[in-house]
Amino acid sequence: MISKRKPARLTAGDTIGIVSPASWPNREKALQGAKWFEQRGIRVEFGTSLTRQYGYLGGTDQERVDELHEMFASPAIKGIFCACGGYGTGRIASMLDYDLIRANPKIFWGYSDITFLLNAFYQRAGLVTFHGPMLSSDIGQPDVHPLTLETLEQVFVGKPFTYNENYSILTAIVEGEASGEIVGGNLSLLSSSIGTAFEIDTKGKLLLIEEVDEDIYRVDRMLNQLKMAGKFDDAAGVLLGDFRNCEAGKRSLTLTLDQVFRDHILPSGKPTLSGFKIGHCSPNFAVPIGGLGTINTYQKTLIVEESGVSE
Repeated sequence: MISKRKPARLTAGDTIGIVSPASWPNREKALQGAKWFEQRGIRVEFGTSLTRQYGYLGGTDQERVDELHEMFASPAIKGIFCACGGYGTGRIASMLDYDLIRANPKIFWGYSDITFLLNAFYQRAGLVTFHGPMLSSDIGQPDVHPLTLETLEQVFVGKPFTYNENYSILTAIVEGEASGEIVGGNLSLLSSSIGTAFEIDTKGKLLLIEEVDEDIYRVDRMLNQLKMAGKFDDAAGVLLGDFRNCEAGKRSLTLTLDQVFRDHILPSGKPTLSGFKIGHCSPNFAVPIGGLGTINTYQKTLIVEESGVSE
């Protein structure tokens, strides 16, 4: 495993870059989301993120790669935040310069389709990244939850964080306690990495999984793929985030999500908690990918012991 590198925390006067490495964002909401950073004294640079479009993508593969390379190479840019997810990061992962990324450790923040890059940057460059709310899809929404904004404070102050039932009801799927670096994210992206050079590494890790708008049988299929690939057996523990709108669809005969979780994760015997407000939900809590965490199903807590930024 390549040695871990943490980005520097943000301070007033710093400049961040906004990128669209997947689909193209809602311009108005992205600009609205940028105001939160500006109010904190952070300068925001958009570049061409709001003007590029290539079908359902935020520009051609090369345009999106060039944007990321430029942001990592620029001495003026201290953090890189994704405007939205959608689709497309898996198309560019093999085109990126991971030596450049490792040589210029910066805050990299996003979720959903950005899952592919969050874990690729950590596995290939050792860069601790952030699975957290984005400008267009979260921060710029008119009804953004205060806790969604509060979770952004992680880029300014590095300190431990405890997630407990003050934030949401947590359910133990497998009882126990486990520690490890947090990896993972969106289930569709994790399953699509299997068999590629970017296959998710869960050995000794806390595996985070979340999903949105998928029929339960599709969730079943993707969890089964992770199980058959040994990802639950390898993991130290499992964190199940939000599964918004993951329902039975038109099928009259179905399993519940809880049944599917238990069918695929229970045999591994790895401590597992479900119910975290992490993912396509409100509030949407951020966690550092690569940061050390401890899960305790008896106390129903996740302690994020290691900050995603250096002091």
